[in-house]
Amino acid sequence: MTEHAAGEPDGLNVSPTGWALLGLLTSGDELSGYDIKKWINWAIRFFYSSPAYSQIYSELKRLERLGLVSSRVDAGVRSRRMYKITDDGQAAVSRWINDEPVEPPSLKHNPMLRVMLGHLLKPGRLREILAEHAAYAEQLQQSAATEVRWTSEQPAWAYARLALKWSEQYYAAERELALQMIKDLDAVEETFGENGPEGVQFPVREYWYEVERRIAAEDAEGIRDGGHSQG
Repeated sequence: MTEHAAGEPDGLNVSPTGWALLGLLTSGDELSGYDIKKWINWAIRFFYSSPAYSQIYSELKRLERLGLVSSRVDAGVRSRRMYKITDDGQAAVSRWINDEPVEPPSLKHNPMLRVMLGHLLKPGRLREILAEHAAYAEQLQQSAATEVRWTSEQPAWAYARLALKWSEQYYAAERELALQMIKDLDAVEETFGENGPEGVQFPVREYWYEVERRIAAEDAEGIRDGGHSQG
């Protein structure tokens, strides 16, 4: 393989989505872009952003140009292009998954952003948002549980089942946290509303830096968990 930019296996310029597609193709079966999208919606969507069809096909074309996959046109009732991983692709994805650093998860939690800015919401709106989020989490929990049940039939899907079991537990916890926040809102609203919305004074920026200095001092002294020293 040709060396390109540093920092990736053999210098290959492959996106995270591209590596995911290569990983799915390591089953050895030929897959169309539609097949891959179904696979992603079945399992990966619970913990990784699901790419659009356009992105999937764009990534497959790039992988083919790099020699990591090959393709052929299946001239059946509905003509479609089938993709298969090459030996170079198998070697590259193996090096990527074993040798490349694993980046921490990147979280963008829109309901929690609304909670953080809850003082701007109309009365009752935050409860609606959290209730909707709890229902969403419950739906995903149930969907993941269904996939856990079906993956148990295939030994080859043991690792997929492990990821799906994590997904089921993750969304169960997400639901419980949202419901607990709804319960906690009474105390929050009472605390915030003691002086009425118009009477609340937010700390000036100097106060934030003072808090930062206090935290740094606690870290230096090894103080954690409400003033209790660890050691």
